Amino acid sequence: MEQGKCATLLLRKVKSDTSATPTKINSKNLLVTRLNVCESNYIVHLLRLSSEAGVFWRRRILTAAKMGRSKGYQDLDDSHIRPRSPGPPMPPPQEIEMASVSVVPDDTFTVTQAVNALGFGWFQVKLSLFTGLCWMADSMEMTILSILSPALHCEWNISKYQQALTTTIVFMGMMLSSTFWGNISDRYGRKTALSMCGVLLFYYGLLSSIAPNFLWLLFLRGLVGFAIGCVPQSVTLYAEFLPTKQRAKCVVLLDCFWALGACLEVALALVVMPTLGVHWLLALSTIPLLLFALICPWLPESARYHVASGEPDKALATLEQIAKDNGRPMLLGRLVCDDSVGIGQRGRLKHLLIPHLRNTSLLLWFIWMSCAFCYYGLVLMTTELFETDPSGLEEPCAADCRPLQTTDYMDLLWTTLAEFPGIFTTIFIIEKYGRKKTMATQFVIFAMCICVLIYNGNRTFLTCVLFLARGIIAGLFQAAYVYTPEVYPTALRATAVGACSAVARLGAMITPYVAQVLLKNSIVIATSVYSLVAVLAAGACLALPIETKGREMRDTVTVTN
Repeated sequence: MEQGKCATLLLRKVKSDTSATPTKINSKNLLVTRLNVCESNYIVHLLRLSSEAGVFWRRRILTAAKMGRSKGYQDLDDSHIRPRSPGPPMPPPQEIEMASVSVVPDDTFTVTQAVNALGFGWFQVKLSLFTGLCWMADSMEMTILSILSPALHCEWNISKYQQALTTTIVFMGMMLSSTFWGNISDRYGRKTALSMCGVLLFYYGLLSSIAPNFLWLLFLRGLVGFAIGCVPQSVTLYAEFLPTKQRAKCVVLLDCFWALGACLEVALALVVMPTLGVHWLLALSTIPLLLFALICPWLPESARYHVASGEPDKALATLEQIAKDNGRPMLLGRLVCDDSVGIGQRGRLKHLLIPHLRNTSLLLWFIWMSCAFCYYGLVLMTTELFETDPSGLEEPCAADCRPLQTTDYMDLLWTTLAEFPGIFTTIFIIEKYGRKKTMATQFVIFAMCICVLIYNGNRTFLTCVLFLARGIIAGLFQAAYVYTPEVYPTALRATAVGACSAVARLGAMITPYVAQVLLKNSIVIATSVYSLVAVLAAGACLALPIETKGREMRDTVTVTN
């Protein structure tokens, strides 16, 4: 810490030294001066902390410092070291020409520079676990939808339209609340929104398990959907703490927690459903929600949010905590951000449609809607296709009811496990080929897989096709989660993610009537609808005006009234 203070004082001395002759090198405003060896050591320390100084300059300074030490000079902080050989008293430190010493005159830095310099470490690992738990809990609540409808069909003898409504009501709540939570996140903080979400989600999820009738269940599941609408904001918080080079990989890997939650829900249903029933399954599924609600007070608030809110001191405290957890030195200088949007204008939905963001927003809304339509459609189709019993040997519990059996749950588990290879494949191609091409290619492959479902001759073939399609669409959805926070600035990021999530839920609301109603009438028409939507979405991906691969996250956007 003392060396850092000395380096700052030395930097000021160099800037104010009238004998120094500033020179511009390589179009950068760098100071070149004559320094003694003792001072050069602190310049070395300064350059280690500066994200602007490259390896080239650092090596040149170290070489000059070694030249000085070879002549017997001492460092200021190494007073206990004696000269190599006895001799006459050491002359005053002579000045040597440091023609390569360069100092960045602007001693300010941004959150992006700080996050990149502090790197990926223990802080991000902890945040990954916290955010992952949120995603795992959300995944369990979503996966239970594919199990809940058939179970209620047998228990309460509800119609196929009521089965679809059980799923639709959850997505309706998510659609209505997504922009609300995005606005809360941009105005009051990501941590505030997620804390409220955790408590509400656990409370209404637990009440759902004791619903006395179908109408009460619909009402409570709608409130669960309202709370789930905030979950995408966890990705906003997570992405804002990730270095540019690791951002795509980490956000995609976050889907591992989603896949883990889905597998856990299927395994839990396999154990609970035959003996305790669907109400106990709803109750036990809220345990991860309770854990997330309890850890929310320990979530960090986004440093980017603090800067955009005009609170640089709080942002600096968060960055210092990252430096401490990661074992990295904190950057010297002053944290800055030119917030062109302004505090009063943050989180406004209309700013997503300003001229240079309009095309991006409209295309992303269609892409997200298509992702949700295809993903949840495939999840619901899986149980519908497995529920069909061609042999007719299974004893029904109602007029046309066939409960899911152990083999059905095992096949559902296998198709859910497909998300893991889909995630790792996406990690590889998204960094090599970019976000746009990755999403477009995955949409096309998904369309081909869905078309093949028309020829579902046997159960093994059906399981393999569903396995491939599930892996593709899972990776695709996560690629959209990578692209969206990257393309929008901090002042609008949470609102943008919330808006995309809201539109996505519109697709999820429609898909039960295709996957659960239309599929029973005509599998050809149902699969054709999914294939057509996927192909159109692939074209929308290629039409996106910005490729965000290797692009730093922006903190500002210019708004003209």
